[in-house]
Amino acid sequence: MFKPDQLMEKAQHSKFELWKLNKAINFMIPFNRPHGFKILEITKTHVTTLIPYKKKNFNHIRGLHATALATLSEFTTGLLLLNILGIENYRLILQRLDIEYHYQGKMSATAHFKVDDQWLQQHVYTPLKQQDSVVVPCPIDIHDKQGNKLTSATIYWQLKTWDKVKTKV
Repeated sequence: MFKPDQLMEKAQHSKFELWKLNKAINFMIPFNRPHGFKILEITKTHVTTLIPYKKKNFNHIRGLHATALATLSEFTTGLLLLNILGIENYRLILQRLDIEYHYQGKMSATAHFKVDDQWLQQHVYTPLKQQDSVVVPCPIDIHDKQGNKLTSATIYWQLKTWDKVKTKV
């Protein structure tokens, strides 16, 4: 049986397992497949992802498209949260996305998201002791290969444990 948690754990220690994770992500999230996002590094505290400079990511002036950059921000933050918290333990739903565009992307770019134990306590663990769900703000920037800041975003994830999820039949 396919276990995403195990694949993410193994990818932290092996380039081959990271390659396998990148292949698996394309099947787990088919919407992102055309973008060609690539996880460059993943640990329990940070993740770095890449958006390639290719035609499927272009806007009308051959720059990286605004929505592709926003999607990379969403993908990167959600991936790290699920890696830390566990796919089987928590449900993540995008609540809101605030993004500011600074510079036109004319080459491949990377997003980097990092959290520490203090951040997790403040934004996830402590609030979930007092309420069923929490909205977690995840600040993230995207930079091109030359270091130009393309975007500044905050992705707001609604997070709750699966036992608190109520769905209609």
